[in-house]
Amino acid sequence: MKGIRHLVSVDDLSVAEIQELFEQAKAFAVDLRAHADLCRGLISASLFYEPSTRTRLSFESAMQRLGGGVLTAAEMRSSSAVKGESLADTVRVVSGSYSDLIVLRHSSEGAARLAAQYSNVPVINAGDGSHEHPTQTLCDLYTLWIEKGHIEGLDVVLAGDLLYSRTIHSFVYALARFGANIVCVPHRGFELPPYVVRRLREEYGAEPVRADASELGDLAEESDVVYMTPQKPHQLSLFTDSRGLRVGRVDAVYMTRPQTERHGKDDDLSRSYMKLGQNSLSAGSLREAVVMHPLPRRDEISSELDDDPRSIYFKQAARGVPIRMAILGFLLGKIELKSSPPAAGARLWPVAAGTNPCPNPTCVSNTEERHLQLAFRLTSRDPLRAVCGYCSQEMPIGLVGCSTTRHFHDRDSASARRIRPDHLIFFRDEAEATALGFSAATR
Repeated sequence: MKGIRHLVSVDDLSVAEIQELFEQAKAFAVDLRAHADLCRGLISASLFYEPSTRTRLSFESAMQRLGGGVLTAAEMRSSSAVKGESLADTVRVVSGSYSDLIVLRHSSEGAARLAAQYSNVPVINAGDGSHEHPTQTLCDLYTLWIEKGHIEGLDVVLAGDLLYSRTIHSFVYALARFGANIVCVPHRGFELPPYVVRRLREEYGAEPVRADASELGDLAEESDVVYMTPQKPHQLSLFTDSRGLRVGRVDAVYMTRPQTERHGKDDDLSRSYMKLGQNSLSAGSLREAVVMHPLPRRDEISSELDDDPRSIYFKQAARGVPIRMAILGFLLGKIELKSSPPAAGARLWPVAAGTNPCPNPTCVSNTEERHLQLAFRLTSRDPLRAVCGYCSQEMPIGLVGCSTTRHFHDRDSASARRIRPDHLIFFRDEAEATALGFSAATR
């Protein structure tokens, strides 16, 4: 019997599997009402700890169009969570006899990964804090594929709040995997997080290079534009001059709203937020670009663009139903994909001692202390680097300890690199190490 497949990250699907899902969604879209027997008798549970309109309704529409039933808990903050019930306990209950699949949205990064650890049924991440939103990414990729016929080699502009948008974070990884070129046009101060850029560089060879934005018009007049391609990272210097890499033609502009619900007290939105209008799209490189947006929008896309044939954001929202039908059918075992799943990712190792090394205050490891085994993933041994097993943010490491010798070492020392991953312990400083009974290694 096959094991349970979850969709916590877009990386949980191989590129070939995603392409098969596109074909299945395209078949569903021909007649959305013709598939009411596929999931008859099965139930999906919507657990939404944050507000949602399109994601929740499109999932519920998709499940009902497949003939299944839906349990909706759209206001989880007024449920037993208010009484102190942990996410792990809620998932244990709902994945018992209540439902055959869970769709989860949560404010804490890594919440979906925690839920998957305790669920007896597939878990779909419908957005976890500012971390990832894989089904929105699949919808976005599917839309590009339908509109352009392919994804590899496309030049896609990502504009707006790139720092906090989980949609952007999932989308940028997927674009790199599919071989698309990424043009980052952030609102000043809201650039891609360092951990996202680092992963793009290390896993996909997408080295950020300054771009010449003169042909992007007023869309980029106040931004530091960055170009990234997973195809020719070591050759980019051949195509640049003092102004940066020329961006001559854009296939899509993906606009995002300011994610004010996640902004901290030090985030500055005093500058007027960028806005896309007819004047913006008159720029030479944007004349053939389709305009996308995950919605909801505020004022970042002018309503004058709604009737422009290049604006496809309402089509994009509608396509969320057939792609989610394909996802649900697959995870519920009613659609078989011929392609192989992705290779197993880097192993997670438990944090054996000390305080939580994750620096992210909104990570689920810091917001859900019960029923949670702290974990990390090694991304490099030389230099030694590790990221949180839930939210993927890099852990600040002062000293490194060995659980067998009870000695601590400098993080960049040769002796630290020889410690087995399952024996590694991270300390902020010497005071923490000695308080836990570790002593300095003899030199």
